[in-house]
Amino acid sequence: MKVARLHVYLLLIIYSTGLHAQISSTQPQNDSIRLTLEDSTLIMSNETSQVILPSTYSDTFTTPTYMFKPTPKKAVIYSAIFPGLGQIYNRQYWKLPILYGGFVGFTYAITWNNGYYRDYLGGYQDIMDSNPETIRWHDMLPYGMDHATVDQSWFTDVLKQRKDYYRYYRDLSVIGTVALYLLAIVDAYVDAQLFDFDMSPDLSMRVEPALLREEKPNYLGNSYGLQMSFNF
Repeated sequence: MKVARLHVYLLLIIYSTGLHAQISSTQPQNDSIRLTLEDSTLIMSNETSQVILPSTYSDTFTTPTYMFKPTPKKAVIYSAIFPGLGQIYNRQYWKLPILYGGFVGFTYAITWNNGYYRDYLGGYQDIMDSNPETIRWHDMLPYGMDHATVDQSWFTDVLKQRKDYYRYYRDLSVIGTVALYLLAIVDAYVDAQLFDFDMSPDLSMRVEPALLREEKPNYLGNSYGLQMSFNF
């Protein structure tokens, strides 16, 4: 009797275990996750929801290097707002000393030439008027010359030439500063445009013999020559 009861218990245990396994296998796997990559965007989805992760590439300042890809439009805007900001955005930091060194040089040239221009302009204006109290040109005479004995006509020409000379180089320095500003914008745009351009180190030329077949009406001939191919 005990043996028969034990058999019944065993059958019930086996039946319940099989039924539980069958229910588990037929139940939908709602917790499964599917990952797909579409247009550099990682999509994580399951049966009930879909989550779109951030794009693989980003153009923000704080993006890690391996995910960073600049936008040419942003590079131009940043560089136009402040010189050098476009190079910082493109992470071309080595160009900053060159760029700012150029601006410092042009600024010094503008200041230096403008100072001399204003001095000679004041002396030229004083020597040209008839007011005896305006005598700034006396301080500009060469060493050993006296304002009472100097040839004023000659010294007037000297003052005019020097005034025009320093004004010319002051204006040229201003033009150079504007040109450097525009060059920084163009450089930022080109760097952003060619950021992911593949520069292969394999720059080689290959020369090999070639057979050129010429097919013409009533004529079939071959020509021999050399074929050159460039890898870049």
